[in-house]
Amino acid sequence: MPLALRRRLPRLLPLLVCCFATGLPAAAARAADLTVVAFGGALQEAFRKAYFEPYRRQAGAVLVEDSYTGGFARQKAMVETGQVTWDLVQMDENEMTAACEQGLLEPIDRQRLPHAREVMDKAFARCGVGAFVWSKVVAYDSRRFGEQGPRSWADLWNVERWPGKRGLRKQPRMTLEIALLADGVPPTSVYTVLATRAGQDRAFAKLEALRPHIVWWESGAQPLEWLDNGSVAVTAAYSGRIAAANQQGKRFASSWQQQLYSMDYWTLVKGSPHAARAYELLDLMLTAERQVAFAEQVPYGLTNLRASDRLPPRLRPLLPTEPRNLEGAVQLDTAFWVDHEEELLQRFTRWVARN
Repeated sequence: MPLALRRRLPRLLPLLVCCFATGLPAAAARAADLTVVAFGGALQEAFRKAYFEPYRRQAGAVLVEDSYTGGFARQKAMVETGQVTWDLVQMDENEMTAACEQGLLEPIDRQRLPHAREVMDKAFARCGVGAFVWSKVVAYDSRRFGEQGPRSWADLWNVERWPGKRGLRKQPRMTLEIALLADGVPPTSVYTVLATRAGQDRAFAKLEALRPHIVWWESGAQPLEWLDNGSVAVTAAYSGRIAAANQQGKRFASSWQQQLYSMDYWTLVKGSPHAARAYELLDLMLTAERQVAFAEQVPYGLTNLRASDRLPPRLRPLLPTEPRNLEGAVQLDTAFWVDHEEELLQRFTRWVARN
């Protein structure tokens, strides 16, 4: 380094720091920093308070956040072009499995996670580490129907007793299961029926009966926003987001009857330039202390076996993994959807688009 530059460097450093903090384009900043991507809304806020901010303080490192609504098209484009700007990404089990099979994710090395021994075995997949167990339930605004609102998926179809629009997620996965449950299929038989052409026809026929009343949502925040402003009267929604909204003063009611549940995972994009730091953050997110802090923000099921014992008693009834809440529940069958999603998505897309 030239002598003149060495002499000027102490005066230049504050300017350089300022530039990096405020002047660089977002893409350049993300290329230089650990980037974590989640599903936004109350869930991402919970991640921020329980995980991201403690990591920033503990590691003294920059962490950049981003959000998306699912899928893995972005990860695929990054890997194929060699321009990987995302590191850790929240994914549902079905999409994680498919992305892993396509070579878009790094296999997870448990040996790099000291707290892995405290975590349930089923939280580890080839390309993912379990983040939490989530649940989809029927929900409504108690200001509209009082305490006598809909309690089941069959009730969601009952527009005569509980008039108004209905919110459902704009995807076949879990929507077809809800339709079959509403049509009287026992929880233990849902995937046996859905695996047949007759069962698929039955699910679409049930949706057809509700078609004039359906409003389709695509992000987890939408159904509760629509409940709050009256755009929908009853909706499928995520239990943790309902609880988080009620902590902020909302009065949403819900029922655990025939809840559908699954696990979301943290994944590492293939070719991530910050794998070492990503594993540091992953390990922090596996600790009992941090998972309890997360559940206090959004009460979802935890993967650290010690965390449940440390939860405040008031939170336990709000977890989808509470034994009483699992009675009659349906666990998402990832293997089924890996085999059938392409064909059912095509049919569902055509059906939704039809006038």
